[in-house]
Amino acid sequence: MRPILLLGGGGHCHSCIDVIESSGIYRVEGIIESELSSESVLGYPVVGCDDDLPQLLKTSQSAIVAVGQIKNPETRIKLFDRLKKLGANLPVIISPKACCSSHSFIGKGSIVMHGAVINAGAKIGNNCIINSLSLIEHDVIISDHCHVSTGALVNGGAYIGRGTFVGSGAVVKEGVIVGENVIIGAGQIVLKDLQSGAVLKNAR
Repeated sequence: MRPILLLGGGGHCHSCIDVIESSGIYRVEGIIESELSSESVLGYPVVGCDDDLPQLLKTSQSAIVAVGQIKNPETRIKLFDRLKKLGANLPVIISPKACCSSHSFIGKGSIVMHGAVINAGAKIGNNCIINSLSLIEHDVIISDHCHVSTGALVNGGAYIGRGTFVGSGAVVKEGVIVGENVIIGAGQIVLKDLQSGAVLKNAR
């Protein structure tokens, strides 16, 4: 198995580790945190901090961003761009428990979690999270740096703009166009186009 480094050691990292272990293609070489820590993550050592990346990538050329995304994608974009600049290999990680059509496309550094379905003609951008039990239907386009959260449904021909978050259990109607950096809260039903920067969530 090929070694891989994970950037970020929080809750999303735990899910990434489980998918990587189950896929049997990569082995987790270690975790990189913003600050060096002596604590391990699910038994894997924290091998360095962001400043150590150039040296660590000399022995473990593959890496993936394991920081989650809810409020905004800025941290994930920053880390992804740094890895690209350093020449890291940014593999696509797909759970063996996911169903991805051979007629779909998934971009660099994206991860597809357990139980997700990506149907024919769908295109997933770079550095995306397609989370557990989500559905990306036929001919959907998910742009770079998006997070489609647990149990979300994106129906046929919909377009999701760069950096957008689709919350747990949300439903995007077929053919709807969602702009960039949109936040769609948990359980929301999107029936019409959303402009860039829109926030759709339940009032508290």
